[in-house]
Amino acid sequence: MSADRAVLESALERGEEEGGSVEFKERLSRELHLADGRLESLAAQLRHRVLSGDGTATYVVGVTDDGGIAGIPPEAFSESMDVLSILAEEADAHIEDVETWGVGDDGERGLVGVATVQEGAMLDVDDDHIVVGTAGHVDHGKSTLVGSLVTGTADDGQGQTRGFLDVQPHEVERGLSADLSYAVYGFTDDGAVHMDNPHRKSDRARVVEEADRLVSFVDTVGHEPWLRTTIRGLVGQRLDYGLVVVAADDGPTKTTREHLGILLAMELPTVVAITKADAVTDDRFEAVEREVERMLRDVGRTPLRVDRHGVEAAVDELSDSVVPILRTSAVTMDGLDDLDAMFERLPKTATDTREDFRMYVDRTYSVTGVGAVASGTVNSGSVEVGDELLLGPIPDGSFREVEVRSIEMHHHRVDRAKAGRIVGIALKGVREEEMERGMALLPGDADPPSVRSFEAEVMVLNHPTRIREGYEPVVHLETVSEAVVFHPEGGQLLPGDTGTATVEFKFRPYLVEEGQRFVFREGQSKGVGTVVDVGE
Repeated sequence: MSADRAVLESALERGEEEGGSVEFKERLSRELHLADGRLESLAAQLRHRVLSGDGTATYVVGVTDDGGIAGIPPEAFSESMDVLSILAEEADAHIEDVETWGVGDDGERGLVGVATVQEGAMLDVDDDHIVVGTAGHVDHGKSTLVGSLVTGTADDGQGQTRGFLDVQPHEVERGLSADLSYAVYGFTDDGAVHMDNPHRKSDRARVVEEADRLVSFVDTVGHEPWLRTTIRGLVGQRLDYGLVVVAADDGPTKTTREHLGILLAMELPTVVAITKADAVTDDRFEAVEREVERMLRDVGRTPLRVDRHGVEAAVDELSDSVVPILRTSAVTMDGLDDLDAMFERLPKTATDTREDFRMYVDRTYSVTGVGAVASGTVNSGSVEVGDELLLGPIPDGSFREVEVRSIEMHHHRVDRAKAGRIVGIALKGVREEEMERGMALLPGDADPPSVRSFEAEVMVLNHPTRIREGYEPVVHLETVSEAVVFHPEGGQLLPGDTGTATVEFKFRPYLVEEGQRFVFREGQSKGVGTVVDVGE
């Protein structure tokens, strides 16, 4: 998080004018400020600040009592935020936001931060929530469709709404998504809750806070060179549904079929949206619709036209074997009401297979004043602020003890997150550079396996010849994307075969468990598998 100098000056001015709601602290330490008697006194002070500010208080940390800029080391700032969070909880309040920046030449004097404290316990997001993964060929309109859904606004025909999901400069410049992106909207009894501007963190947070039912999107990449990233999005997230887009001016492509095959291989209920209906004639649209129906029948699925059978039938019939097809246009908003109606009513399909907490790390980053953050989808159980967890395995096979410092869901701070939530978890006890995609977070009292090889039942979907001993594809399992060595039982597997193989990670161990499904790929070769035994 970063802030302009004006933010600090504003806080200092309000401190002088409204002393009741603004507090200056150089630093807060566990040893001094959480000692017996001191905690109660400071919590009462914080409560007074919050009440004086009509439910909101501002704590400026890294400054002297008279408002002089001091700056403190990042470690001291992190500890100060931990202590402030404990004081806020004691006062029935929570830290809503923290803005930080370095002071002095190149920030050498340390950090100064402005923490906004709000009345009331931190939100426990436990509402109805589904996660949808998008797939489809490049330039078929995935991001544009999602952008129009979450904002409720029409596209300008030039991909304006897709800009809400592309965040990297080269993505914006080229108009091509190169990494997974995330979006959210929701519903109340009064209808859809849209984002006005998804680029504003506060706007996403507002949706999470207001909606009774949330729909999160994991928007994948349609360009062939980034297929590995797309597979990560479809396999590594705890998805409830797949949404495959097919452009009416192009029709199904090889990439469309590949993405559809991955979703169906993962046994994920899937919807097909035919996009850009405004750009073609009715005859062309109907021809593409028939082509989509043939594509689905070729893989043993039954297509269901929503315009013919209705949304209610689509919701009732959507399954591993029935795939609804919708006509859509982000420009005219044709079909988006039907998608809204479906997403508002579809039940959650990703059910917990265990009670204990589990999350595979998908992204890592560092936030000034907060520290290392692991982002991903909670696979099972729930996690709370203050929980002691294990992170790993690290390359030597061991697990690191860490503590949950804070949790954010679409930039909204929560004190608890359960299975299916896409969250960022700030961790104490580890540096960002020590974390890697594919690591897992689990309870501190767990005894997790560190797996270097496992037995799997695999199906070869496509291969030019045959898979032999020593075959080296990349396996995509949860958020793990790693080179492996295959040792097929019997020495070989032919295209279309189902058999057993020992799968050995080439470089390092991971947390692997029986029943997990995975995709393997190498060049034009691909297949799916299920872990059946992880051994000792």
